[in-house]
Amino acid sequence: MEEITDPSKLTYDARGLIPCVVQQYDTGEVLMVAWMNEESVGLTLKTGTTWFWSRSRQELWNKGATSGNMQEVKELWADCDSDTLLVKVDSPDPACHTGNRTCFFKRVEGGAR
Repeated sequence: MEEITDPSKLTYDARGLIPCVVQQYDTGEVLMVAWMNEESVGLTLKTGTTWFWSRSRQELWNKGATSGNMQEVKELWADCDSDTLLVKVDSPDPACHTGNRTCFFKRVEGGAR
């Protein structure tokens, strides 16, 4: 069952942030995880490109504005508790600041399996 959620119903943490998983819309590949605040959610919906809140720089950033690796938003989903977002994008270029396609390129191994 699909429901429509108003952005004002999202649940932000004590810092006013909500985690956002970024996924390639046609393959399902997870590209990155970033943080959004109410303003970046609004800008993402308004512009059709991803906007995030940088916790280290304490400022908004439009993904790809500097690198040229823009992400075209296809869909924005909230989880069942409305406290985590999933943004499905078309991201033809690398999503990671390292130049990798995805930020998830480090496999963790060791310990019990």
